[in-house]
Amino acid sequence: MTTLTQKFLTMADLYKRTNADKSIAQIMEMMNTTAQDIFTDFVMQECNDGTKHIYTTRTGLGTIGWGALYEGIPQSKSKTQQVTETTGFAETLCSVDTRLLEIAGANEGAVRAQESEADIEAMAQELVSALFYHNTATNPRLPKGLAPRYGVKGTSGAGKQIIDAGGTGSDNTSVYFCTWGGSGLRALYPEGTKGGISQEDMGRQRVLDDAGNPFYVKEELVRAHLGFGLGDYRRCSRVANIDVSLMQAGSVDLYAFMRKGYYAVNGLRNQNVKVTKETEPGRTVIYCNVDVLEALDALASNAGTTDNFTRLKYMEVEGKEVLAYRGIPIRETSALLNTEARVV
Repeated sequence: MTTLTQKFLTMADLYKRTNADKSIAQIMEMMNTTAQDIFTDFVMQECNDGTKHIYTTRTGLGTIGWGALYEGIPQSKSKTQQVTETTGFAETLCSVDTRLLEIAGANEGAVRAQESEADIEAMAQELVSALFYHNTATNPRLPKGLAPRYGVKGTSGAGKQIIDAGGTGSDNTSVYFCTWGGSGLRALYPEGTKGGISQEDMGRQRVLDDAGNPFYVKEELVRAHLGFGLGDYRRCSRVANIDVSLMQAGSVDLYAFMRKGYYAVNGLRNQNVKVTKETEPGRTVIYCNVDVLEALDALASNAGTTDNFTRLKYMEVEGKEVLAYRGIPIRETSALLNTEARVV
């Protein structure tokens, strides 16, 4: 996403956005992505401890003993641990000089609305980026995303949910299987606040320029309180270390790694479930960028006698036709980069 250092709308901006008949021009939104679609996947939950949310997870079961007559019954207990998730807030303030709005005349509302749309899109892109890459450990202002949670391979815990696709360089990308709701992912917001992106028209405000001289603007505040909580790390998986150059050359067996990612997610498979494939509450979504999606589509289009595998199919999600893998919708997102470091 491109960001600008100029903070205020200028006369030049207004001129470029005005048609010959003095109406406001329609802007072709080349900076828009699928971020707002992905944001609709978020399952919101209010924190249970102010700006924090505490999860209690069971980490061990009691022991069971086989008895005999006239012998006592062994006693045991399960083990639990508590995990604390934090939230932060992202915000932006759009200020337009009232004198510029006077020049805009009847187009004042349209001018402010166009800036508002851009701010909401920028916010959505930031929140989706936070889902994947933000890390509280490196910056306490930020929420903890998926990459830090699934950032070190291992034979137990979250590291077991990482499928290594073999990339060793720095041109890697990832595919995520994420289950929202239930014991899976949730988007958190502090007690007493609202989930999602909020807008507030602050009206006419007196502000100061760099020289300390006052002038008046009309302001709009866009804000989002957000953190991420994950009750059970088994409800998600990450196919990491996908070498982008090798993938685009057709040298990566993506479907083999997708299969491993699918079977790593707990709660998806139960032959006795007829209505839904999931044995636990929640909705599973696959996230990847356009390069991965194109590679998957290319492999799926190359049907032959020696490469028969589960291919992509179309399904309807909220009235939109999307590609799916094993009945799981795939969300394309530019937030997932092709420059990820190797996960080891």
